[in-house]
Amino acid sequence: MDFKLSEEHIMIRNAARNFAQNELKPGVIERDENQQFPTKQVKQMGQLGFLGMMVDPKYGGSGLDAVSYVIAMEEISKVDASASVVMSVNNSLVCWGLETYGTEEQKQKYLVPLAKGDIIGAFCLSEPEAGSDATSQKTTAIEKEDHYLLNGTKNWITNGNTASVYIVIAQTDKEKGHKGINAFIVEKEMEGFIVGPKENKLGIRGSDTHSLMFTNVKVPKENRIGDDGFGFKFAMKTLAGGRIGIASQALGIASGAYELALKYSKERKSFGKEISKHQAIAFKLADMATQIEAARHLCMKAAWDKDQGNNYDLSSAMAKLFAAEMAMQVTIEAVQIHGGYGFVKEYHVERLMRDAKITQIYEGTSEIQKIVISRSVLGK
Repeated sequence: MDFKLSEEHIMIRNAARNFAQNELKPGVIERDENQQFPTKQVKQMGQLGFLGMMVDPKYGGSGLDAVSYVIAMEEISKVDASASVVMSVNNSLVCWGLETYGTEEQKQKYLVPLAKGDIIGAFCLSEPEAGSDATSQKTTAIEKEDHYLLNGTKNWITNGNTASVYIVIAQTDKEKGHKGINAFIVEKEMEGFIVGPKENKLGIRGSDTHSLMFTNVKVPKENRIGDDGFGFKFAMKTLAGGRIGIASQALGIASGAYELALKYSKERKSFGKEISKHQAIAFKLADMATQIEAARHLCMKAAWDKDQGNNYDLSSAMAKLFAAEMAMQVTIEAVQIHGGYGFVKEYHVERLMRDAKITQIYEGTSEIQKIVISRSVLGK
């Protein structure tokens, strides 16, 4: 098994790293403090091809593999997880779903501008009473002659106000259970669609997270994705890919915190020598490096499975579970290594620690990943 990156992968890593350091890092603390969406930087990400990385070039994408996506996600997440979650949602949840299951008309109308970064998208599954339990949708879509009437509320929606296109999961026939769920493409300008207040969050504060309300929103029938009743399967397949993005985000957050802690440990002195020369700190750094490398291999394995056309439900769940748990441990240690300075915003690690927490929650909590993994290993 060859673990060496190709020249193309190295070029992508360097491009993402340069963008993160030169464009995202300046002002990242202020954007976090003020809950400011990185509008300029997201536009630049689109121009660089980071918002449609795996989309076929004929639809405006970069035509790259999932491994390239993991590499770029890690570099951008090292600096600004609020920017990387925009990238993750647009790539994994919106573009991938449309390219894989959308009609040609849907791809031309919606996928092309999304992949180019002219607009961004949002994925709307979570509800006040239906987060990880996708079968308990309260949002309904009642079929009429040439349209569906959409009613309900979605919450915790990334890109909630800045998106132009929303993929909304809704119940069309409650009697059919999960086979009565559909996925719809909703445009922000549709009448009856209201964006709620922005959430005041612990981490990824620059990310645009809102609740969305739908009141008799007319969605044309041609905006349904797939056959009638395909929505649940669509959501599950899309979320499996989304876990690769979030695992890569967690990897990047941890990697960024580790690099800062390593640098600081070589500069800070106590008891007459750099703190990196104290075994207590050196052992922390050793554990952090090992955990990060293990998470990186899990992320790469999941991406490789996806590229090879293998089933990646298990590998993506493992990557997401391990990377998210690892990110919390590593960022806490990074703050600890910085001591009192770790508690100060200008050193970045406290922000990375706050950002790490969400990776244990969205795209399915750590407990949900354990359910997916245990069912697989038990043969259920």
